Amino acid sequence: MNNEILLKNLRNVPDFPIPGIQFKDVSTLFKNAECLSVIVNELYELYKDKGITKIVGLESRGFVVGAALALKLGAGFVMCRKPGKLPAETLSETFLKEYGEDVLHIHTDAINENDVVLIHDDLLATGGSMKAAYNLVQQFHPKNTYINVIIELTIEGLHGRDVFNKDVDITTLIKI
Repeated sequence: MNNEILLKNLRNVPDFPIPGIQFKDVSTLFKNAECLSVIVNELYELYKDKGITKIVGLESRGFVVGAALALKLGAGFVMCRKPGKLPAETLSETFLKEYGEDVLHIHTDAINENDVVLIHDDLLATGGSMKAAYNLVQQFHPKNTYINVIIELTIEGLHGRDVFNKDVDITTLIKI
């Protein structure tokens, strides 16, 4: 899609969180009401007829749009969080990202086999965190699972989409 207003308002932060990383900061999109509206409305149009019953947002930027979209779609919202953040029993998945290792958790009662799930995050780079979230969701055996990110990086050898089977439905609003 590469919406011009989103591209114009996206901030690039060099050498964050470590030297050599060009961090794409979506907080500039969230603080701009027009950009936030564009994101939520475009995602609504993509998913309004898919029967989504749960949106899984990845910590923490995936919570912002994920919760807003869940409300607009009439779906529930599920947090996929880092260790020690969820109070009840969880499933976990460890993954590698471009600058280290991390773990994601999801409550064991978050999703069931009747759910149609949309996993949402701000960015797809190497695919590590999204693949971990996808693997967690698949343990619940939902009817269907979709993946969405605001930004997909295909620069500097980053091809996060390639960690998924070709039949996994992945949409993005911006490709860089």
